[in-house]
Amino acid sequence: MNRESILKMVKEQNVRYIRLQFTDLFGTIKNVEIPASQLTKALDNKMMFDGSSIEGFVRIEESDMLLYPDLDTFVIFPWTAEKGKVARFICDIYHPDGTPFDGDPRLNLKRVLKDMEELGFTNFNLGPEPEFFLFKLDDKGEPTLELNDKGGYFDLAPTDLGENCRRDIVLELEEMGFEIEASHHEVAPGQHEIDFKYQDAIRACDDIQTFKLVVKTIARKHGLLATFMPKPLFGINGSGMHCNLSLFKGGKNTFYDPNGVLELSDTARSFLAGILKHAPSFTAVTNPTVNSYKRLVPGYEAPCYVAWSARNRSPLIRIPASRGLSTRVEVRSVDPAANPYLAMAVLLAAGLDGIKNNATAPEPVDRNIYAMSKEQRKEYGIIDLPSTLTQALELLKTNEVITNALGRHLFEHFVEAKEIEWDMFRTTVHPWEREQYMRQY
Repeated sequence: MNRESILKMVKEQNVRYIRLQFTDLFGTIKNVEIPASQLTKALDNKMMFDGSSIEGFVRIEESDMLLYPDLDTFVIFPWTAEKGKVARFICDIYHPDGTPFDGDPRLNLKRVLKDMEELGFTNFNLGPEPEFFLFKLDDKGEPTLELNDKGGYFDLAPTDLGENCRRDIVLELEEMGFEIEASHHEVAPGQHEIDFKYQDAIRACDDIQTFKLVVKTIARKHGLLATFMPKPLFGINGSGMHCNLSLFKGGKNTFYDPNGVLELSDTARSFLAGILKHAPSFTAVTNPTVNSYKRLVPGYEAPCYVAWSARNRSPLIRIPASRGLSTRVEVRSVDPAANPYLAMAVLLAAGLDGIKNNATAPEPVDRNIYAMSKEQRKEYGIIDLPSTLTQALELLKTNEVITNALGRHLFEHFVEAKEIEWDMFRTTVHPWEREQYMRQY
């Protein structure tokens, strides 16, 4: 896309409004909407907004920020045609003097990608697998705890009552340029997954954000709430966002070596070793809510142990069977509440640290780790992921590689906000406590 083609498209397709989107510290999409008459001003990078109103950005005395639209992210929302079309750009955030804003998660990922390029790699590719639940809405449009179906893994209608909603989501995504690879019901009732083709990390993170917006919008049209909350219900699987990662040099996947053990290159093994080494410390970023740690427990297919395997799905990292250009490392702990730009920054930094130090990956663990005793896990050198947000934050603070990947501004604001979140949870009296203790004591 270029300036002229965008202006032409807006005129020919009668686009009435433009949303200038960006992502805050917590991964929430924010936007400034402007009439199409102001598009030229936006394309000149002259649209200003109040950064002090956004969580984790700046103080009120430093509030003015500029939005720089990424022209390649221009898209017209298909579902807005009835009342005048709405289009959007995804933007980077700059100071009024033209310098990049350190608190912009998207720009921060671009900074970490430059470290990758200095090591000779050209692309960090991500193939995400975000899962979500569909809950029914009540007569007032408020969410209930009633799931939309009782389906299971790969079920078909009539068991999978979310099929029509999921199909409409896929159609909207394809109209917006997504290349959808699979769409299916997940393990838990009311749980769904739509997979789209891998891209370079920035575009893939942009796609994750767009995906969430489309899913929530189309679900509403079906009278449903779509939620990416990691563990909305006790006793069933939670929602993850498995991340398939690979590093390329030009058109070559550097993780593939036809002569290597499991056809994995030394680069892949060192990258994998770096992920394993730093996993306890980056978990606060990849699993950023109190609720995230209700998912990372044994018995529900979510990893809670630091290990890898080419076959079984209980470790943190799995190596899918595809080889050649599709050779990749699948990190299974990430959940869809994560800010994708921050999550990719810390995962990339962890893997690059392994490559820089020629780290050696431990032996794969092909047994079911959930069935191992604590002593057996110790024999294999398997450690646990953090079990609470506060534990994860303490481990984050001690890891220089991961804190550097966030940068000082994002790191300090993230930790401060998440410590407040934990303290609010810690001091709140929950229904479970009343059920357990009110009559007993």
